[in-house]
Amino acid sequence: MSGQIHTGRVWPGRLRTLLVPLLIAAGLLLVLDRPVLEWLLRLLFPGTSEVIYPRASLTGMLLAHLLLVGVSSVAAALVGIPLGIFVTRRQGSDFLPLVQDLSSLAQTFPPVAVLALAVPVLGFGFKPAIAALFLYSILPVINNTIAGLQSVPPTVVEASRGMGMTPRQILFATELPIAARVIAAGVRTSVVINVGTATVGAVAGAGGLGVAIVAGLVRDNTAFVLEGAATAAFLALTVDWIFARIERLFYAPQRGASDA
Repeated sequence: MSGQIHTGRVWPGRLRTLLVPLLIAAGLLLVLDRPVLEWLLRLLFPGTSEVIYPRASLTGMLLAHLLLVGVSSVAAALVGIPLGIFVTRRQGSDFLPLVQDLSSLAQTFPPVAVLALAVPVLGFGFKPAIAALFLYSILPVINNTIAGLQSVPPTVVEASRGMGMTPRQILFATELPIAARVIAAGVRTSVVINVGTATVGAVAGAGGLGVAIVAGLVRDNTAFVLEGAATAAFLALTVDWIFARIERLFYAPQRGASDA
């Protein structure tokens, strides 16, 4: 009976493990093979004369989108992780409520509103889009860094201190390895959020997949909208799958526990 339950639990996981790479491969084929994509869009929108956005290639828009996501996500991680570490130390604990409140407040501002405020200062293009994405994606990184470090058992920290380790050694050799999976989950959430939110960068002239979406909305061309939106969804699925594999590097469940 227990074997049947175990098999029932394993098969959905195996099916998902096989299905997601197949979906990613199919999406990659559509992105790289313009004739196949055009054939599919004409099949979906037979009455539309122009189904592929003509002013920029899908590959070029995808690369611009990746640049926006990459720069803003790296910036969020480089700021959010050290900030989360600082407020969980004794000397920074007084700033913990302030940092949590400010990061939460930053995510309440819509990215379009941040763009509207940033464009007069930074101008059109790449910089205001990065500022908006950075503010919108830093919350998961900070919160997960704090949660991961606070979840480290005090007995483990005390044992490390009893071995004569310095606070710096305890942080890097004990606390961060234990909290790494939770921190990685925060970075994963941040990046996936940025993949979807980066489409608003087109409003500020930053490029990306939002260019086709905005053009489709302006010209009432649903094919353009689907071209950009479906590619962004494919990208989010791919990024989430890659980061899920990375998270597994920080966590290896015991065989006995998994069989229970």
